[in-house]
This record gives sequence, structure tokens and C-alpha cells, in this order.
Amino acid sequence: MNRDEKDKEIEVLKKEFQNANNALLVGFSGLTVEKDTQLRAELRKNDLQYKVVKNTLARRASEGTPVAALKDQFVGATAIAISTSDPVTMAKVLSKFAKDNAKFTFKAGMVEGRVIDIKDVESIASLPSKEELVSKVMFLINCNAQRLVTALNGTMRNLAVVLGQMVEKQQGGAEAPAPTE
Repeated sequence: MNRDEKDKEIEVLKKEFQNANNALLVGFSGLTVEKDTQLRAELRKNDLQYKVVKNTLARRASEGTPVAALKDQFVGATAIAISTSDPVTMAKVLSKFAKDNAKFTFKAGMVEGRVIDIKDVESIASLPSKEELVSKVMFLINCNAQRLVTALNGTMRNLAVVLGQMVEKQQGGAEAPAPTE
């Protein structure tokens, strides 16, 4: 790689690192091309970026970016997975892959701009995704709305019964039975 190519690579990495809210550095030494291709396909499917980096170029590109906190971890065969929005999906995909492939290891991580311990990756992976959380909140909102509608319908029904009984009482003079709830 000549000087111009290195400068271009640093510029590209710097742009990617600038937008990185969430990043995981991984070691992939000994991973087969087939396994690497599977990982890349899974990451692409989930709109995540994954790139094998040259450590010296990555260290230089990380300066002044959120990834600068991970700068000292660019050692050995290193790749970086980046997510601009959803750290949970990234942690789930990479954790699942790491369980199936012992040669794939976590080196360092950053979530929402804060450096995390590698043991926290499993904790993050066990969290529900953003879509699952939104679904649960919408269910809870809908559930309470349904309860409210049911209660209001019961009140209206009872009111209609009472009014009907009052009309009967006034027209027929007969005593109306008490409403049931």
C-alpha cells in the first residue's frame, strides 16, 4: 500500500468511525473464509458494518472519533463491527457467531459512545431488540385501551338498562327490577 492509498483508507475509516455509536472489535485469527463469508452475510442482513482493518491505520483514523477510546485494542488480527443505531442486534449476531466459532473472539466494545467490558456483550445480547420493546409497549397501551373501552361499554349498557326500566315504570306503573352489574 503506498502513501496515497493509506491516506484514502484512513479517510474512509475516519468517516465510518465518526458515525459509530456502537462498535465491537473482534479477533478472527484462524477463521475460515467460508465462516467469514457467513458472518458478513448475517451482518449485512441486519444493516451492520464489518471491516477487517490494519491496526496502524485504524489507530490513526480513530483519533478525534468516538472509536478513539478503543485505540489501544487495535492489536493482532482485528476487525470492527459498527452499528449506528442498534447495539443489541449487533451483540446478538456476533455473540451467536462467537458461540459457534471458538476462533472468533471479542477484544473491546463501545455502546452509545461508552467503552464496555467484553463480559457485558453477552448481557447486551440477551436484551430484547428495539422492535421487540416497541411491540411490548404497544401491546400494553392497546391492552389498557381495550380495558377502558370494555368498562365504558359496561357503564353505558347499565345506564341504558336503568333508563329503559324508568321508562317502563313511568308508562306501565309497574315496579322495575334493580340493574345488575
